[in-house]
Amino acid sequence: MRLKLRINKTPIVIVILIELICFRNSCQTFLTSMMFSVVWQMIGKVVLVIILVLPPLVFSLWMLLRAVRDYRRRMCRREGRITVGFFHPYCNAGGGGERVLWCAIRSLQTRYPQVDCIVYTGDCDATDEDILTRASDRLGVEPIREVEFIYLTNRRWVEADRYPVLTLLGQSLGSLVLGWEALRKFVPDIYIDSMGYAFTLPLFRYLGGCKISAYVHYPTISTDMLEKVRGMESTYNNRSRVARSPFLSQLKLIYYKIFAQIYGRAGRSSDVVMVNSTWTRGHVEKIWGQSSIHTVYPPCDVIEFAKLPLEFSNKQKHIVSVGQFRPEKDHQLQIRSFHKLISRLHSTQYAAYKLVLIGGCRNADDQARVDELKKLAEELEISEYVEFCLNVPFSTLKERMAQSTAGIHTMWNEHFGIGVVELMAGGTVVLAHKSGGPLMDIVTTQPEDERTGYLANDIESYSQCLEEILMLPNTECEAICKRARLSALRYDEEMFTKSFLSAFAPLIDLVLQRQ
Repeated sequence: MRLKLRINKTPIVIVILIELICFRNSCQTFLTSMMFSVVWQMIGKVVLVIILVLPPLVFSLWMLLRAVRDYRRRMCRREGRITVGFFHPYCNAGGGGERVLWCAIRSLQTRYPQVDCIVYTGDCDATDEDILTRASDRLGVEPIREVEFIYLTNRRWVEADRYPVLTLLGQSLGSLVLGWEALRKFVPDIYIDSMGYAFTLPLFRYLGGCKISAYVHYPTISTDMLEKVRGMESTYNNRSRVARSPFLSQLKLIYYKIFAQIYGRAGRSSDVVMVNSTWTRGHVEKIWGQSSIHTVYPPCDVIEFAKLPLEFSNKQKHIVSVGQFRPEKDHQLQIRSFHKLISRLHSTQYAAYKLVLIGGCRNADDQARVDELKKLAEELEISEYVEFCLNVPFSTLKERMAQSTAGIHTMWNEHFGIGVVELMAGGTVVLAHKSGGPLMDIVTTQPEDERTGYLANDIESYSQCLEEILMLPNTECEAICKRARLSALRYDEEMFTKSFLSAFAPLIDLVLQRQ
């Protein structure tokens, strides 16, 4: 009988498979370790190269930049002269910031005969004479000596409409392009950013070797802006689509915080920092981290406006607004408040009331905003009672102010409020926004016998205040305006000159020591 031995092959197959898997894993482990070894060797070599090569390379690049900088400074240096460069790309705009520019130049020219003033401007469509004539006609300021203009062709890089998103960052980075063009064309001894482009400060300090000053009208980003985003409030710089979304609001808040850190570091490149109000000073101290800041109130033409008569018997029930047509000025609030006021009157009274909007229109964007405002007035059926006066000469401004009973200003957190001071000096009962400079520095509302104006913050409160102002007896209006005019004299050009030169003098001394 033959026996057949049957062997179960399944365990053998399993053992073979296990061995194969183990072999494969061993191979993978070996190859992986080899790859990691190679990678680590490569990383080690790269790090070694960086350690050995990068410092000399950076040092050589730095020395090259210093050599180029020194060469350009020698080329731009004028024997026995001190050059002061003002970075003001919109010097032909004719607003409050431009008044600061021209008064600062006149102050330096008067105090320091050896100073040559240079203005970096992007107004390539205007000549030197056009710019100086506009400053004289619109602002009543004339330099006492020649001013040199350096025209910049890359101003489009700082236009807001070029950056539909991340506008603050886009404009700030764009200012580096414009600043680099300015630096290539002329290297001054002292550089002043007089328009708020803080990112150019380290550029001129480290690549230009200049002494640096900044006159801050309005911080590019403020703690109030962060609070608006955190509170999901819709404003001109926080779109409603973002404000409605918790996710987008949080994302924008992170972006703002990062930008604020970069902005603060750029600002700390300044040797001398000047601000135009208590409100601006508080925000710059927080964001720039600087405590040595000079408050230099802007020069207001109170002397010329104070010549206007205070006889309210000759005034009309007109409300005058003075300010550039920029989104933050919130002219819509003025028109809507005026509409609310009109709606409370009998139709037979309408003709006696008028809202007069006077302001500078710089470019196509400003003109588009004016067109939108005109459209709004038409929609509210008050267009015949709203008048727009664009780019008017100084004489016309004074004439319209002299005719008006009330002066209105609606910008939230206005940094200072030159327009408010001028309205007070010009003999109008002023109504300003209850925030920023008007609240902290300019307008007094209490006690009643010390009142110099009114403050409001929305359509309802603005319309109520306008109604109260226009119904006041002439004697009471005159009493308020006399106090307001006396208060406004604190902000004349003489006071600005003293404060500005006091803050600026150390920079002149530093340059003289270096020469």
